[in-house]
Amino acid sequence: MALVTTAEVCDANPQLIVSGELRALQPIFQIYGRRQVFSGPIVTLKVFEDNVLIREFLEERGNGRVLVVDGGGSLRCAILGGNPVVQAQNNGWAGIVVNGCIRDVDEINGCDIGVRALASHPMKANKKGIGEKHVPVTIAGTRISDGEWLYADTDGILISRTELSV
Repeated sequence: MALVTTAEVCDANPQLIVSGELRALQPIFQIYGRRQVFSGPIVTLKVFEDNVLIREFLEERGNGRVLVVDGGGSLRCAILGGNPVVQAQNNGWAGIVVNGCIRDVDEINGCDIGVRALASHPMKANKKGIGEKHVPVTIAGTRISDGEWLYADTDGILISRTELSV
């Protein structure tokens, strides 16, 4: 989606918006990481105040994918920190969207990866390994499924049922 903004995608595809094939997330996320513009096929994860499964995913080859984590919107601890983000960058993930908090912001901001999260928090997450992989999640007013596509820039985040050719 190089050089095409999310706003331009919305303007050019009103029929996809009406049909629900193209959705915009509510503007609740903060922007972290050096890569402010990113896109890729989505992998979903649902956890609550636990980061074991997030770390496991980011140890895999990313192949340009975007990890979308429904952390239940918790503001009580961080479920993503600097070390897993560095690993994600090194493993070829395009981005990570967290419906929850992150920590190690300065380290994350030095990484060439796109990260969106609700806020930062200094407390670490639990390590019980509880959660669900590859399940539909609903964050920021939008249902998101494995295999859909995410497009993010400084204007916002779009979810598309299929890869957009722009």
